Amino acid sequence: MTTATTVTTTPGATARHLWTRSRGLLLALLLLVVSGLVLAALQSGEQHGRLDPRSADRTGSRALARLLSAHGVTTRVVTTAEEAAAAAGPDTTLLVADPDVLTTDQLTTLSTATAHTPGRTVLVTPGPASLQLFAPGVKTGPALPNAPRSPGCSLPAARSAGDALLGGVRYETSTPAADRCYPSGGLPTLLHLPAPGTDRDTVLLGSPDFLYNVHLAERGNASLALQLLGAHKHLVWYLPSVSDPSSAQDNQPGLLDLIPSGWNWALLQLAVAAVCAALWRARRLGPLVPERLPVTVPAAETTEGHARLYEQAHARDRASAVLRSATRTRLAPLIGVPPTHAHTPDILLPAIQAHLTTDATPAADLHALLFGPTPADDKTLVRLADQLDALEDSIVSQERHAPREHPDR
Repeated sequence: MTTATTVTTTPGATARHLWTRSRGLLLALLLLVVSGLVLAALQSGEQHGRLDPRSADRTGSRALARLLSAHGVTTRVVTTAEEAAAAAGPDTTLLVADPDVLTTDQLTTLSTATAHTPGRTVLVTPGPASLQLFAPGVKTGPALPNAPRSPGCSLPAARSAGDALLGGVRYETSTPAADRCYPSGGLPTLLHLPAPGTDRDTVLLGSPDFLYNVHLAERGNASLALQLLGAHKHLVWYLPSVSDPSSAQDNQPGLLDLIPSGWNWALLQLAVAAVCAALWRARRLGPLVPERLPVTVPAAETTEGHARLYEQAHARDRASAVLRSATRTRLAPLIGVPPTHAHTPDILLPAIQAHLTTDATPAADLHALLFGPTPADDKTLVRLADQLDALEDSIVSQERHAPREHPDR
């Protein structure tokens, strides 16, 4: 009869094992987090980003903001569409740094707020969505690299500034009163659109490079920027932000909507291939075939290995149960007890008592020896093993010296 046993591990050993296996990954994640915090701290402060009037880096516009301030123009930076619409009052220039990132509701809010208010709206590299509201009838043309270009128009600001660094998106319109400045290939890169019957006009810039700190002092860039953005006493500089609550009003496309349709079919094919591979690797074509072990492990080593595992796990209950079960299993055939009743106290104990001498172990002690409680410590467990060996030796010695009848008699 075989008794199945399991080995338990202490919580402390499990925790140490988990820490040993995962400490490398945890240290790498900690290093990554610390590096991110350090980079964020280094990049914080005065570095605000591209086309930001508070930024002193190459693509910032702090130099232009200070130049405007020296000429009596106040610059106010806003990051939400509601703030921009509220600040775009009379005698105000509204600069929208990146109108194409705005939603339809945000563009409508700005267009409504500036439709009948005297002032100027400057859009930097606007696309079809923003042109539809702020400059109906204007279309975008192919973009081209930035380069110094001549005004080529009658707009006073452009003629006064002279050559400037323009390029990027080009615009096409049929409006007769429009000023088409700094053209290239017949299409302007700066378009000035006066609104009929109002004191408001719109300026479309194909590129913001002449507003950057790095290019402001070149050619007529500073003069052009100062006249376009300083035409009124107040300048509202709108930098669209992802934290703008109004940007969540439109239905934004999800991740699956941004994946091309061809990739969806490719992902489906990969999923089918993965399922087929799983079925192929998990196939079972017949019964299990036993294999011979490459190394034969002696029984003594196996027993010693089990004993050491029990000792490490302090599993005295399992060790004592194995010792008692093995003793009962070996004693049953010696005293005439069927194997099916080898572990039944009411049948096994009287049979053992009958084979012992009169001064042998009492019945109560015999029951505690073969079916008793778990030893309290290792010393008691060793004493139990010695007592079981002594009991088995006494039964074996009696069976060995018992007189037997000759078969011929």
